[in-house]
Amino acid sequence: MHPYVHDIDPIAIPLPFWPHGIHWYGLMYLAAFGVAYWLGHRRVAQGRLPGVTAQAYGDLMFYGMLGVVLGGRLGYVLFYGFADLLNDPLLLFRIKEGGMSFHGGLLGVIAALWWWSRSHRLHLIDTLDFVAPLVPIGLGLGRIGNFIGGELWGRVSDVSWAVVFPHALPAHLQAMGADKLRQLAQSGALDAYARHPSQLYQALLEGVLMFAILWWFSSRPRGRYAVAGMFALCYGLFRFLIEFVREPDAHLGFIAFDWLTMGQLLSLPLVLLGLAWIWHSRRTPVLTEASA
Repeated sequence: MHPYVHDIDPIAIPLPFWPHGIHWYGLMYLAAFGVAYWLGHRRVAQGRLPGVTAQAYGDLMFYGMLGVVLGGRLGYVLFYGFADLLNDPLLLFRIKEGGMSFHGGLLGVIAALWWWSRSHRLHLIDTLDFVAPLVPIGLGLGRIGNFIGGELWGRVSDVSWAVVFPHALPAHLQAMGADKLRQLAQSGALDAYARHPSQLYQALLEGVLMFAILWWFSSRPRGRYAVAGMFALCYGLFRFLIEFVREPDAHLGFIAFDWLTMGQLLSLPLVLLGLAWIWHSRRTPVLTEASA
């Protein structure tokens, strides 16, 4: 069985007045915020974040959205392209060239939620505990967007479901059209270039599985820090494992030991933080109307 050649148009809706059109990746972002808003609105109505109105929750989602976008972009250029940023500070604003970091987006969201919590006199961790189960579906949709865009692919593999990503091919092969690449794939000429569709692995682990775990875990009252800690632990573990089949960033390669990637290095603190918070939550109060 020969590998599938990725040939999905990243533009979902072509627009005659805008050459770039509307990309699937952008629609995934919209869907992610839409699902998070709907799920969170249900929980606000159930009193899961005492004292918070629907309007205040709408503000929370807006601040969170800004935190994801700004933090994700800033985190990418700091964690993955700091040397390039020093040489060209305007790189930060060239969003058409891509580049978003989950870890940067996480820090951006935490900063936004801290600001919102402070203005509403809520404990930051109570807000994080509330928001954590709403995030995984968005992470999964984002990874599907990465797959559709043919970016952030996995390492070379001979598994039966391996995929040939045209942008990962040598330049002389990239110049060929999709039809020619499919012909080469059928002849076995591209078997050596087939890769893990690691974006889909991440969609399943960080999206579907993590959502199921967090939604179940948060379905009953937990001590402060518990739900946010479970989020940090699950994401850190899943991301660390996925990095073993995900291609390291070309300009960084392996950070140490010929196997440790930047994604793994940034995920280790999340694992430790998650374990510490879950342990600490055993001695913390459970959020109620009175405690709020």
